Amino acid sequence: MNKNQEKSELGIKGEEIACKYLITKGYQLLHKNWRCKHKEIDIIVEKNNILTFVEVKTRSTSYFERPQDAVTLKKQRLLISAANEYIIQKEIDKEIQFDIVSIIIENGKQTIEHIPNAFYPIV
Repeated sequence: MNKNQEKSELGIKGEEIACKYLITKGYQLLHKNWRCKHKEIDIIVEKNNILTFVEVKTRSTSYFERPQDAVTLKKQRLLISAANEYIIQKEIDKEIQFDIVSIIIENGKQTIEHIPNAFYPIV
């Protein structure tokens, strides 16, 4: 298996872990890997009438950087743009937020960190 396949499988596993985690925290799963053109939202959930767009970052180590540090300003702008498309397409009028779920899978051990309101839409 090459590095890209390993990275892709790690990402898929991370998204599965994040979905299960969010569901146990009372979130209702609406979509996984929602796409619009070249943009993608990893997970869309709802809880307490708040629509939450979730970016999942999974790493096999935190040695180089924490997973959430990979959600750059450029990535945030893409997520906000994708969320805007989702809201328009689905004609949604709810409070929204952007969360990050950071997962480290190291030596068979999972560390999950949920960061609510990780960033805000740039006006």
